Amino acid sequence: MSSTTTSLKIGVLGGGQLGRMMIQSAIDFNLDIAVLDPDPNAPCRPLVADFTEGSLKDFDTVYTFCKGKDVVTIEIEHVNVEALKKAASEGVKVFPQPEIIALIQDKRKQKTFYKAQRIPTADFVLTDSRQDVRAHHAFLPAVNKLGKEGYDGRGVQVIRTKQDLEKAFDQPGLLEKLVDFECELSVIVARNERGETKTFPVVELSYHPEQNLVEFLFAPANISSEMETKAAALAVDVIEKLDMVGLLAVEMFLTSEGEILVNEIAPRTHNSGHQTIEANVTSQFEQHIRAILNWPLGSTDAVSPSVMVNVLGEDGFSGKAKYQGIDELMAMDNVHIHLYGKKLTKPFRKMGHITLLDSDMESLKKKARIVKETLKVIA
Repeated sequence: MSSTTTSLKIGVLGGGQLGRMMIQSAIDFNLDIAVLDPDPNAPCRPLVADFTEGSLKDFDTVYTFCKGKDVVTIEIEHVNVEALKKAASEGVKVFPQPEIIALIQDKRKQKTFYKAQRIPTADFVLTDSRQDVRAHHAFLPAVNKLGKEGYDGRGVQVIRTKQDLEKAFDQPGLLEKLVDFECELSVIVARNERGETKTFPVVELSYHPEQNLVEFLFAPANISSEMETKAAALAVDVIEKLDMVGLLAVEMFLTSEGEILVNEIAPRTHNSGHQTIEANVTSQFEQHIRAILNWPLGSTDAVSPSVMVNVLGEDGFSGKAKYQGIDELMAMDNVHIHLYGKKLTKPFRKMGHITLLDSDMESLKKKARIVKETLKVIA
């Protein structure tokens, strides 16, 4: 890393918690980050000198923001891709590449890409309307997904029977065969411009039963070494077939038949990598920076087993956020609190996360339940 590297002009589209934690890593390298976000009170705002309030989907706003930057990256994929393509054509390095962001913005294109590239995934059919979904009733039970704009569990629903068809999305989407799986896994893989790749250890995800949001993350996943090797290799295969530079989260199913299937991918830092801040030699946020700047990738070795607990706004509370139980958590050993700087809470909004470290996973799981019941975000 040279002195000229630290003077690079780096832009981030999105000012949420992922950008906030990325900036916290960037500060360690004397990197200055500029941020574009529509929210004047975005979590990134207090951490940067160069903050632009504006739409991530408006061509002129995004293009103007990119002009003069050396490198532009994202912390959310719902951005104006055409503006990024124009900036890239004029010499701005955009990672992940705009074409990849466009692919991942549309779950229909994602699934078609998997099929074309022989990447294992659940069977699916593309649909254009609610009526089209009804016509595929023989495909049930299935997961109905919107092609675009789904995020954090929104735009995803299970349709098990013909009676459920009335709630099908009346927009372009897909039906994905419901998978009989043992567990849900995630592998975060990084790749720089020179083609170097590194994967983080496989983690296991436990979801909220109603909101389709991750409640707990267990690292390492409770799977065989054979399955761990297979999952890591699959993540590398995906990022290489995309020819992507940056960080990619690959969410997977381990089926009851012992297959590993790709569910969805995210071309950015991800909720399934938050524990890496304390639990791994290099965090996912530092690794993302290393990848987009073409630096050597850092060690992904785990320093301890860990559990991550998502801190979600309590159901029934909206307004100025108040945190109950912080003192009790601070009195516990090896409990690391990360709050995201969001002033307002609402039901199930991601407000922070807690990482717990311990040599024994069963102890970690018990402590995670205590943490979940202790910390409450109310208004």
